[in-house]
Amino acid sequence: MNDKQGTWKVVRRVALTAGVVALSAMAFVACSSSSSKDKTPTKSAATTPAAGATSAATKAATTPAAGGSSIPSNVGKADSAKLTGAGATFPTPLYTRWFSDYKASVASGVEVNYQSIGSGGGIKQITEKTVDFGASDAPMSDDEVSKAAGIQHVPTTLGAVVMTYNIDGVTTALKLDGDTIAKIYLGKITKWNDAAIAGQNAGVTLPSADIVVVHRSDGSGTTFVFTDYLSHVSAEWKAGPGTSKNPQWPVGLGGQGNEGVSQQVKQNKNSIGYVELVYTKQNNLPAAQIKNKSGDYVTPSTDSTSLAASGVTIPADYRTSIVDSATKGAYPISSFTYILLYKDQKDAAKAKALVDLLWWAIHDGQKTTTELGYAPLPKEVVAMVEKTLTTDIVSGGAPVLKP
Repeated sequence: MNDKQGTWKVVRRVALTAGVVALSAMAFVACSSSSSKDKTPTKSAATTPAAGATSAATKAATTPAAGGSSIPSNVGKADSAKLTGAGATFPTPLYTRWFSDYKASVASGVEVNYQSIGSGGGIKQITEKTVDFGASDAPMSDDEVSKAAGIQHVPTTLGAVVMTYNIDGVTTALKLDGDTIAKIYLGKITKWNDAAIAGQNAGVTLPSADIVVVHRSDGSGTTFVFTDYLSHVSAEWKAGPGTSKNPQWPVGLGGQGNEGVSQQVKQNKNSIGYVELVYTKQNNLPAAQIKNKSGDYVTPSTDSTSLAASGVTIPADYRTSIVDSATKGAYPISSFTYILLYKDQKDAAKAKALVDLLWWAIHDGQKTTTELGYAPLPKEVVAMVEKTLTTDIVSGGAPVLKP
C-alpha cells in the first residue's frame, strides 16, 4: 500500500454502485460523493425482484446460523422502521435485491432507502451521521475511523472488479496481466496492438487504434480495490497515483459509478474500464482474463472470487485486502464489501431493524449472491459476523440482538 492510505494497514492474504434504493419505486439519480481527493484506504433501484427470480427469503426464512446460534434468520419479521443508507455502487444490484426480498418475505414493515453514491460518499455520510448505515468496498482508514468513533465494519459479500472493454473487431476474451493494465492506466501503453498486449493474446487481431481509458470520476471503493491491486503488481503505479478511492488519474475519461463507467465503455469504441462483474452482464460487455500471482489467466466468476479469500485469517475489525492472491485459480482483483454502522445505536427500533436485516443478509441473503455475480461469505466469516451482531451492536447499554 502507498502513503496515500494514511495509517491504514493492509493485511495481505487475508479474507475479506447512481441512485436510491426505494422499496416502492425506481429512479436513477447520479450524484457525486466528494470533490476532495482521498488519501486513505477506503438508483433508486427498484427493489422488486427481477422476473423469474425467486426470493431467497421465501426459500428459507429460518436458515440456521453458522455459529450454532438458535436465532432464526427471520428474527426481524415483526420489525417496523424506515432505514436510510448510502455508499458503494459495487453492491447496489445485490442490496436492491436483498431489500426487496426482505420486505416482501420477512419484514413488510421495514423500508430501506439506499443512495448509490460511491464508497467515499458512504463513509462521509455515516461519519456525519446523516444516514443509518453506510456502505463501502474500501475499508475505512485509521484516520477515517478516528473521525467516526465506534464505527463497525460488517462484511456482506465478495465481488470481483473486472476489466471490461469495447475493442473494434475483437470478440474473444482478452488476456491481460497486472503490469500491462497499470501501464495502460499510466498512459504508457496507448495502442491496442502494443506488443505487451499482443504478446498475451496470440491469434487475436488487435487494431492499431488508440486505447480509450475509462475510470471512475467519484470517490469510489471500486477504484480503491482496483488501485490497490495496481499498487501490488506495479512499483511504478505504487510510487505514482498509488492506492486511493479518488486518485490523480494520468489519463482517461471519468464515469459516475459503476453504471457510468459501463456506459462510457459501451459508448466508446476501443475503450477499457473497470467495473464490478454484474455490470458487464447487465450491459453485455466482455470481461478480460487476468493473470494472477500463480501465473494463471483467470476468468472472473463467483468461484474464482471465493478462492481469493480462501485459507486466510480475518482481522477482528474485518478491515483487509485480498487482492493479488497467490491461491491457484483465484481471481486477483477481488474484495469484500462492507456495511458501516455505529456500535452504539441511539434509536432502539431502527437499531433492531438494521441488525435483524443484517442477520438475515448473512444467512438467507447469501443464497442470492451467486445469482447476481457476487460470492457468498466464507462460513468462518459468517460466524465472526454473528458474534459481532450479537455482542458488539448495542442500544441503551444492551445488545440489540441477543443470542
